[in-house]
Formats: sequence, structure tokens, C-alpha cells
Amino acid sequence: MRFEREKDIERENKAIEAFLKPFNGTYDKLGCNDIDFKIYDDTGKTLAFVEVKGRLRNMQDAFPLPVSVKKLIKLIDKKINPIIIWACFDGLIYSEVKHLKGELRVGGRKPRDGSSNDIELMAYFDKEVSGNIKFIKY
Repeated sequence: MRFEREKDIERENKAIEAFLKPFNGTYDKLGCNDIDFKIYDDTGKTLAFVEVKGRLRNMQDAFPLPVSVKKLIKLIDKKINPIIIWACFDGLIYSEVKHLKGELRVGGRKPRDGSSNDIELMAYFDKEVSGNIKFIKY
């Protein structure tokens, strides 16, 4: 069962557009069982693959940053510059996956009817531990 709503898609699009603005890049939205985006430079060359996670908080309150380990594996399997973005109310927190250091534990969200992925193996990243985390204010 898909739980992604229109406001989730709007948040993803706002995040990827803000992320790409300084680079003048373009993007394609990938399939519903894939990661979120493939991004390109102005010549059409693939620059990176990006996963956008909604973080329903302000950036200062967003840590630790959570992401499903399954999602990280899908992202890393793309091989070309895997990047994860946490879209907060007031901006973006992002990093190349290779720079992240964190903690693994079972976690997630309160289970929903019809979902098999609400409680799963999660990675959590603190800004003090992970290197090269960057911020973009909206």
C-alpha cells in the first residue's frame, strides 16, 4: 500500500528544486518503488541520485536524521553520487551518503494498517558524528 500523499510529493519537488537551484541542474522523478530522483547537469550528464525524506520539523530540531536502511541500500546501489536530503519546514539538510556516520537500530513510525515497513531497521545520523552535512534555508 502506498502512503505518499500529494503534499509529500509537493515537499519532494520543492526540495529538489531548491537543491538544484545553485547548480542549474535538472531532474527526473523515478518510479514509485525506486528512490526519488536522478539529477543531471546542463549537458544531460547524470550527476547523482537523490532520495528526499520529509522531516516535519525545523532544521534546528531535525536531528537525529532518520532514514530506512532499505532506502539507503537502494540509493547506494545506484553508484553515482548517492545523496540524501531531509526536507524540513524551513530548509534542507543534505549529504552525500558516503560522508554519513550513524547508528543503526530498529525504529520507524507508529504502525499503520496495511503497512509492512513502518517498523524496520533504521539509520540515525547526528551532525556531530557525520561529516559534511550541509544546509540550505528556504
